[in-house]
Amino acid sequence: MLEALLRLIARLPLPVLHRAGALAGWLVYRLAPRYAGMLTDNVAASGIADDPRVFERICRAAVCETGKGLMELPAVWFRPAQQAASLVVEQQGWELVERAQSERRGILFLTPHLGCFEVSALYAALRMPITVLYRPPKLKWLEPLMRAGRSRGYGKLAPTTLGGVRQLLRALRAGEAVGLLPDQVPGNGEGLWAEFFGRQAYTMTLVGKLQRATGCAVILAFARRLPGGRGFRLELRAVPDDLSGTAGARRLNAALEALIRGCPEQYLWSYNRFKVPAGAEPPP
Repeated sequence: MLEALLRLIARLPLPVLHRAGALAGWLVYRLAPRYAGMLTDNVAASGIADDPRVFERICRAAVCETGKGLMELPAVWFRPAQQAASLVVEQQGWELVERAQSERRGILFLTPHLGCFEVSALYAALRMPITVLYRPPKLKWLEPLMRAGRSRGYGKLAPTTLGGVRQLLRALRAGEAVGLLPDQVPGNGEGLWAEFFGRQAYTMTLVGKLQRATGCAVILAFARRLPGGRGFRLELRAVPDDLSGTAGARRLNAALEALIRGCPEQYLWSYNRFKVPAGAEPPP
């Protein structure tokens, strides 16, 4: 029943989904004080909005954009793959992908919690083999829907386990693509503390390890929501620096910061980026 409902919602035009999402975002914001507090606290602590008017504008826009992100998911997961990928109406930087392919290098796509990160992976999966790292959701009923929505085209999924990491290594060494969320909080022992928007954040070391082990090209991918529900613009940026070790984790977070500062309204500020994983030492 739920999947049937989501498939019906997926048929709605993207502008309608985004308008409904903006309303849903405000509803959740008003009814969930913990969520609202996390969003506003993270924006305030980031230092990107010292002016109270700018702070208010970013927070209000972020509430709407978070709701849009929720309501656009059915369209990305349940429309026919080509139709869903066609929501990407503009792109810039795809020559980075073509260059890496011409050099027979694997590609590590880094898609932070910014814009529509789901459509980025689908766009790539219709053009090349790509293995996406994913963490099984806490809601068990959501997992089969997630797997169905993400395993299309040449897309494959790898769980956040040792076996999943080996799957990523095999794909990169075969010259294929891999995708992951670089600002996701890793488990204890899988990260280190590095500054992110002026605060210590437990940062995954997997990116640097994959880069060093395979010599892959590392590319930031951001699907920016365009005004009026026109679709998305896929923006790609190269990350040429060594991302291994503590210095590499700092460089990774700096690259993510620069990307987010260009469109702070579309970042998922409600995500608990600064939590201490169970068993991990607190930040220095």
